Amino acid sequence: MGCCVILCLVTAPGCSWFGTSSPPVWIDGSSKEYPTEQYLVGVGRADNATSASENAYAAVAKIFKAEVSAQSRDWESFLLVENRAGAKSERRLTLDHVTKVSTDKVIENVRVLDRWMDRASGTHYALAGMPRAQAMAAMQERLAELDRTVETQVQEARQAPNKLNRIRNLRRAIKTLVLRDATNADLRVLRNSGQGNPAAYRVPELTTELEQFLTGNFVISVDVTGEQQEAVRRAVMEGLLREGLPVTTRGAGDDPDRPAELSVTGTVRLWKVELADPQFKYVRWCSDFVIVENESQRVVGAVSRAGKEGHLTHAEATAKAIRVMQQEVTANLSKTLADYIYGDSDPPAATPPAACPRSDGSPGAR
Repeated sequence: MGCCVILCLVTAPGCSWFGTSSPPVWIDGSSKEYPTEQYLVGVGRADNATSASENAYAAVAKIFKAEVSAQSRDWESFLLVENRAGAKSERRLTLDHVTKVSTDKVIENVRVLDRWMDRASGTHYALAGMPRAQAMAAMQERLAELDRTVETQVQEARQAPNKLNRIRNLRRAIKTLVLRDATNADLRVLRNSGQGNPAAYRVPELTTELEQFLTGNFVISVDVTGEQQEAVRRAVMEGLLREGLPVTTRGAGDDPDRPAELSVTGTVRLWKVELADPQFKYVRWCSDFVIVENESQRVVGAVSRAGKEGHLTHAEATAKAIRVMQQEVTANLSKTLADYIYGDSDPPAATPPAACPRSDGSPGAR
């Protein structure tokens, strides 16, 4: 008997690991040894011990994810702006990303507290959890750090003499505040009272401040030449508006009271191509755009795209080429502009080669 007790103490948290006939009480989520006032726990089950432990970890993580998802209602306006132009961009802040960043930090404190196997069915059970007090202390330190960062970014934004610096710092403050709110949601889960630490700022308020500043103080002019110039220009402007970037139909210097900070100028072309294809007709398209900072006359971005579309008739091929060209140009220009304005990318060291060939057929030049 004594040998059995010694072996149990060495190999596992409790003798229940060896499969006693009656299951431990923690399988139902409650335990005198790990009371809910002191521990946050989750139970996992599977046909092997490793999977049971992983499922127990997941059960704990699910508690935090549910609270972060509930908090996300307060971030909807900002998350919408972040994801308007497509989810593939690295600068996007998605709810999944926020949840992962905050929850992964908490789960570092989770440990497997006990295991049990039902020998009759071969099912393995695991109890995972964390001491609330230890995790809360780490969470509050993290919150204090994030609060200091948000305060610094907001003050730097509001005191910035440069428009771009104001925009960039405000946006950084909002992103930091979203992560701060997610961390605070985790703290509410850990506290038996369900209360978090109040923040000095709210995401909707800072998002409104950023949008109002952009609308009232930052203008982008768009000028397109070439075939289908009006259709492309309209598509580009709509894409920039979806990105939350104000645009004007006037040229960069047409309004002395509100000159454009950035100018988007470009050319588009379409032409028929004859290929040895008895079924389809083809149309090529190309586009070359540059983004210029008007005050310094510096090129801060460039987009060159080209393609070929085929269909049963030249008219159908042309329509398809126009549609694809609009989509490609709009998506790439919106991303390039937003990345520069928000400070997520540096201006190019050199502009890329032009996509449109010269009239003599040689490679184009800007």
